[in-house]
Amino acid sequence: MSAMTEVIREVQLPLLAVLLLLGALAKFADRSRRGQGPAVLLPPRWRRPATLANGAAEGVLAVAVMVLPGLPGGLARGAVAALFAGAAVALVVLRRTAPDMGCGCFGSLSTTPVDWRSITRGALLAVAAGVTVGLPATGAGVVAAPTLGHGAVLVVEVALLAALSPELVELRKRALSGTPCEVREVPVSTALARLRASDVWRTNAGLVVADDPEDVWRQGCWSLAAFAGRRDGRDVDVVFAIPVEGRRPAVRAAVTDRETGEVLARFGAVGDGEREERAESPAERPDTGTGGRTARAVATAPAGQD
Repeated sequence: MSAMTEVIREVQLPLLAVLLLLGALAKFADRSRRGQGPAVLLPPRWRRPATLANGAAEGVLAVAVMVLPGLPGGLARGAVAALFAGAAVALVVLRRTAPDMGCGCFGSLSTTPVDWRSITRGALLAVAAGVTVGLPATGAGVVAAPTLGHGAVLVVEVALLAALSPELVELRKRALSGTPCEVREVPVSTALARLRASDVWRTNAGLVVADDPEDVWRQGCWSLAAFAGRRDGRDVDVVFAIPVEGRRPAVRAAVTDRETGEVLARFGAVGDGEREERAESPAERPDTGTGGRTARAVATAPAGQD
C-alpha cells in the first residue's frame, strides 16, 4: 500500500471526529421539537429523543475515533461507517416522503430541503469511515504528528465537503441577517398570549367554545392554533395564525364549516412593518382535509371579513 494511500486513510480520522462532534453539538443546541431530517419519519413525541440519541452517539463515536486503537477502534470506525450509510439511506427515503424537510445533520442549520448534496455527503463519509478500519493510527496520533501530505489531503477534502454542505450558505445568511423566522422557536404560551391580546381574537372569541386549542402547529413564519367553535348553529373550526416575528404582529383567522370545509369568514391582514410570507407546507400537519383548507384560508386572509 502506497504512502499516499496511508496518508489519505489517516486524514479521515480527525476529519470524521470533528464532523461527528459538530453534528452532536448542533443537535443538542437545537431546541426544536418539530425535528429535522430522518427524525420526522417518527411519531412527533419520539422526534426530539431520537435527535438527542443520535447526537449522543455521534459524540461518543467522535471520541472513540480519536483515541481508540486496535480492535475497539476498528469497531468504532465500523459503527461510524454504518451511521453515515444509514443516514444516507434515510435521507433518500426522506426526500421521497417529506421533500420540504432538511437533513437535520447539523441541527437547525440543516433546513435546506434534502437534495443530492446531503445524500452524497453521507455516502462519502460512510466510505471515509470504512477505509479507516484496520488502520493502526488513531486520530489523536495523526493530529499530534501532521505532515504536509496530511495538510494537502485535508484541504482538498474540506473543499469537497464545503461544496456538499448547504449549511454553510445558511450560516452565512444568519451571520448577516440573524435566525430566519421559519426556524425560530416560539413557545406555545407566547403565541397564545399574542393571540388573546389581538383584535382578531376579540372579534371571534364569541365563536370559540373551548378555552384551549384543539391543535397547535407551525407553518413557515406562523404559529397556528385551531379551536372548536359554533357559528349560526353550525359546528366550525376557528383557526388563528399568529406571526412569529414583527414589531406589531397582525393575527389572521379563518372560520370554516367543520363538515364541509367551506370558508365562512376570514379576518386580519399583515400589519405595517411585517414582511409578507409566502404560503408554505405546514411543518407539523399535512395540507389536506379540513385543517389544510383552513390553513390555506388563513394564509391568504385579506383585511376585514368576507
